Amino acid sequence: MLAAFTFNTAENLLVGLLELISESLRVSLSAVGLLVTTYGVTVAVASVPLAHFVQAVPRRHVLTGLLAALVVSALVAALSTSYWLLLVARLLTALAQALFWAVMGPVAVGLFATEFRGRVVGVLSVAGSLALVLGVPAGTWLGRRSDWQVPVAMLAALGLVSLVTIAVLLPTSRPDEEPAAYGSSPDVRRFVTVLVAGTLSATGAFTGYTYIVKFLGDVSGFSPSTVSALFVAFGVACLAGVSITGALLDRFPRSALTTAVATQAVGMLGLYLAGTDPVVAVVFLALMGGALGPVFMSTQNAMLHCAPGRTDIALAANSGSYNAGMAAGAALGGLILPLADVRDAFLAGGLLTVGACAVLLGGPLKRDGLKSAK
Repeated sequence: MLAAFTFNTAENLLVGLLELISESLRVSLSAVGLLVTTYGVTVAVASVPLAHFVQAVPRRHVLTGLLAALVVSALVAALSTSYWLLLVARLLTALAQALFWAVMGPVAVGLFATEFRGRVVGVLSVAGSLALVLGVPAGTWLGRRSDWQVPVAMLAALGLVSLVTIAVLLPTSRPDEEPAAYGSSPDVRRFVTVLVAGTLSATGAFTGYTYIVKFLGDVSGFSPSTVSALFVAFGVACLAGVSITGALLDRFPRSALTTAVATQAVGMLGLYLAGTDPVVAVVFLALMGGALGPVFMSTQNAMLHCAPGRTDIALAANSGSYNAGMAAGAALGGLILPLADVRDAFLAGGLLTVGACAVLLGGPLKRDGLKSAK
């Protein structure tokens, strides 16, 4: 959980420190923003190849190596005095994260009985969501009151605690002999369905979410200070969503994913249709936030059951495709803005999410569910 919190904070912290880094390194905001884009693209491209590369390596060794990479990259980033050194540090963190999500899931759920896998995924997702609610706001606050390098260095300390704990306590075993090494209900059609739906959903979400600040200011009329508060509320909604979904994931694995995607579609289309009303905008923003975390969490859980082969490869494919969707969504929104209103980015994102719903509803009728839970 601490490792998940640290990796998610490391991924998103730069968003809150963009201006500070820009001033410190004397580069443009768009150049610093490129660090965020290259991070997502690196995760998307590297996830599956890295998972294949370490298939035979004991998971304890892999996780400690990934956390060591996180510690080193955080220290290098904190000591960076040039943009290019910071870019190298970010790429190292992205490579570590690309493999972390593929390896961490099977290791964690393998410590528990099959019928509790959904709840374990839920707990890990809560830790990841806390990065948005606690990690990024706290890091931004600390950076503004000291220097941007201080919260980045704190990530190295958190990573080191995780590294030592896992190195000392996690058992060493052959990867293919672990309890969650293979899907409990292998299903190629379900695997493809979830992968496509997850990618469409991520593309839809980030077509709008990337430009949520502009939407809340230009369309809903909120002040900059209120927008900052709404970001925290968005994170709280995400945390609530993963907490509720995690508790139900073992009983309703397929319905949880479909419901989360449908909720995201309602939130985005609601913002497009009625986002000019501030109160209504907050309601639909909360719906969108409450769905964003559960969508990814539910696809990860589905991969642990329907993976046609090794679960780490399936999870790597899911993480890679989701990050590809994030990058594609941000790019699509960027193409829409010069041609239309920011509201249209949410219309496009909502329609893509509706497409994800259609893929799920038109997929195989067989539940990827847990027969043992019945």
